[in-house]
Amino acid sequence: MISSPIILAIESSCDDTSAAILRGNEVLSNIVANQAIHEQFGGVVPELASREHQKNIVPVVDTALKKANLSSKELNAIAFTEGPGLLGSLLVGGSFAKSYALALNIPLLAVDHMQGHILSHFIKDGEKQFPEFPFLCLTVSGGHTQIVLVEAPLKMKVVGKTIDDAAGEAFDKAAKIMNLGYPGGPLIDRLAKTGNPSRFEFATPNTEGLDFSFSGIKTSFLYQLQREMKADGSFIENNLNDICASYQHHIVSYLLNRLKEAVKIYGVKDIALAGGVSANSELRLQFEALAQETGSRSHIPRFEYCTDNAAMIGIAGYFKYLEKDYSSLSVTPKARLHF
Repeated sequence: MISSPIILAIESSCDDTSAAILRGNEVLSNIVANQAIHEQFGGVVPELASREHQKNIVPVVDTALKKANLSSKELNAIAFTEGPGLLGSLLVGGSFAKSYALALNIPLLAVDHMQGHILSHFIKDGEKQFPEFPFLCLTVSGGHTQIVLVEAPLKMKVVGKTIDDAAGEAFDKAAKIMNLGYPGGPLIDRLAKTGNPSRFEFATPNTEGLDFSFSGIKTSFLYQLQREMKADGSFIENNLNDICASYQHHIVSYLLNRLKEAVKIYGVKDIALAGGVSANSELRLQFEALAQETGSRSHIPRFEYCTDNAAMIGIAGYFKYLEKDYSSLSVTPKARLHF
């Protein structure tokens, strides 16, 4: 068995085309091509996303190999995102990965996108410590919100999840209501920095156990702004920073209160944060505060490993490679995938 296999990883679950080269758990290159075309529509258009992936996949892989100073003949395996995600986008990355693996006669590794987010914590990053098993990971993105009990690299259990919308979607919807643009999360985060997080209050959903619900929060936000706009047509413009700060604080508090409950239930020593929304500055700050409050060790990935990227698919592929958990060429991408 090769102790430090060289793996090409491909991520194409949504609107970012990414390729990375890893030697073991060390990232040699991590290239991401963004799709600005969706900004004018206020959200990702699936058909346009798949077309852009077709344009980007070859140059992105080529750039990743060149930056790593490697040739395709030196690859030991190819990892790709099997799902969940947009089916058209997944098919582009999956088809390329299968064809390339067949041509090179090397193993194919199908990776769960959400497991990739969680396992990004095991990418070699200087002296950064890895979480110790078992640990809890709060995984928050545009399409998913989960609390996962991680017992081993490939042994995970979802102990809390959203029953409707995701936290990232809640940010994007609020930004759209306020005509801020897309993606909404980073815009709200920036505006919230100079706002009062205690100025406005919004509804808190009542869900069972450790589950989340964000549809009610979005509705509460919409109705409150509509009421205020009837009395003051310039309400949003005059209170924008406070609105953003209050809404962001409400969502972050809701997420971390559930995580706090999970820590009490499972008694873990380590807690981790993952997913695109983990780049949110308020969430990162309050997550660290929660770790201190609960006496837990906190783990937050570097910014470039928070949003969708191939390095996280590569590290998940690395663990699958060590277990010889290879995929056949008959594997097909899945829009919905549950581990």
